[in-house]
Amino acid sequence: MRIIAGEWRGRPLRAPAGAATRPTADRVRETLFSMLTSRLGTFEDLRVADLFAGSGALGLEALSRGAASATFVEKDPAALKAIRENAATLGADSRIQTIAGSALSLPRAEPFDILFADPPYGPGAGTAALSAIAAAGWLAAGGWCSIETARGQSVSAGGLEVEVERDIGPARITLLRRPSA
Repeated sequence: MRIIAGEWRGRPLRAPAGAATRPTADRVRETLFSMLTSRLGTFEDLRVADLFAGSGALGLEALSRGAASATFVEKDPAALKAIRENAATLGADSRIQTIAGSALSLPRAEPFDILFADPPYGPGAGTAALSAIAAAGWLAAGGWCSIETARGQSVSAGGLEVEVERDIGPARITLLRRPSA
């Protein structure tokens, strides 16, 4: 696993040992960031959050591409350790925050410009993640949210607009946007 583009392009990332974490495959990340780049143009100065963060690959990829900060939410201590080690190796310690806990019970926070959610695959997991995001007010008006589920699984968008759904190997990426007004 590696950073795909930006300041840290090609730099390796450490994933926690064991089967508790399923890192987003490089091919899926490439597709996701291509979809976001075509819509945003740049990640410069954006605030991002990586929910069910695992190794932190999605948030760290956004930082490599110019995001101002990334917040990682993860309940597994080994995964949190991997995120912190990856950030330290990349020199990104001052640009990250970690929250130890479930991404299904988020604390209130200032809304983010981009949210990445990669819950454990299972029926309704993506919809549950979106409900938690909405309840905590984590997505800014005009903000983008990416939900990774198993191939073929749909999510209930709630008040968000589904921009695109794309199947990549065993995964499905659903890209949603919160209306600006």
